[in-house]
Amino acid sequence: MSSLEALAADSGSANASEPIVTVTPEALEHLTELRDEEADGEQLGLRLGLASAPGEDFRYDLSFEEFLKAAFEDEVRTHEGLKIIIPGPDVEVMTGATLDYTVTQGLVIRNPNKPEAPSIEGLTSDDELSAEIEALVSGEVNPALAAHGGFVTYVGHDSEGTAFLTMGGGCHGCSMSKMTMLDGVQTMLVDALPAIERVKDLTDHATGSNPFYT
Repeated sequence: MSSLEALAADSGSANASEPIVTVTPEALEHLTELRDEEADGEQLGLRLGLASAPGEDFRYDLSFEEFLKAAFEDEVRTHEGLKIIIPGPDVEVMTGATLDYTVTQGLVIRNPNKPEAPSIEGLTSDDELSAEIEALVSGEVNPALAAHGGFVTYVGHDSEGTAFLTMGGGCHGCSMSKMTMLDGVQTMLVDALPAIERVKDLTDHATGSNPFYT
């Protein structure tokens, strides 16, 4: 091992050996085979980061790159010889995720975290009504959507009785998601909160897709 590699392996912090993501044995075997097919495979690690914007369901960017050239803020972990590089800004939302592989699905990322709500100018998200909406979303709406693998994220409300939400998980890109939003989520919010008259879905469903990679 070169001095540079040793430095990368022991990079400074006490938690440098603690994994950020879990890599299943199946994924590890598949990724190691792909890496070893590259001419400079021994110098490569898997960069795993977000490709989605705030408010969108998580989409990921997976690519091999030289782990010794990782940015100072990036986190590098070794999984049985395979380096996993997590971009610094994505560490928090990637913590606890699992990278798996099956022959039928390819690489798939299961992430227990939820996307950050987008910031929309002119909306209120820190008042008493917002607290009531968030409580209803977490206590009733999302448990109902969980059966379909989906969830909604509260963004804010305007002064005209409209609550703005995004949809994620199985609801993102689903052909039935608009009906679910209007007939289900809207009904629950309007019935429970007199100040809310309607909901608006801010999700770009054109970006909806499953989280699988080959």
